[in-house]
Amino acid sequence: MRCTDLMTSEVEVFREADTVQHVARRMLEFDVGFAPICDREGRPVGTLTDRDIALRVCAADLSASDTLVRDVMTRGAVTCLEADGLDVAEARMSAYHKSRIVVVAPDGRLVGVISLSDIAQAEDDTHAAATLRGITGPEQAAQTQ
Repeated sequence: MRCTDLMTSEVEVFREADTVQHVARRMLEFDVGFAPICDREGRPVGTLTDRDIALRVCAADLSASDTLVRDVMTRGAVTCLEADGLDVAEARMSAYHKSRIVVVAPDGRLVGVISLSDIAQAEDDTHAAATLRGITGPEQAAQTQ
């Protein structure tokens, strides 16, 4: 199975100049805890998660309406190509301890996201469990792949 076969392609993306409040409201509306942050050309430059918001905004007692995404997002994104096999995505998710991976086109533009939940629904329980074991170890800093 290729990444393009499993990814969610209807993904709302945000910019570094958006406020955290704007992104958090959209995350609430769509019931997601992950938002890709892209440049003007649609290439991922980072991610913002509900955990980033809790730890970097709420814990620091910052105003979400005054804080820009660029100031609290996780820089870089763990990525795979849409034509890659699912095994490539799973290996990168495990290597970087991430439960989501950004899927990009050959030109680097974001085309989708794959979550651990997507993998669990598509694969047998044993395979999904192996990926989960790889992801749940200590987190490492994300790097663009």
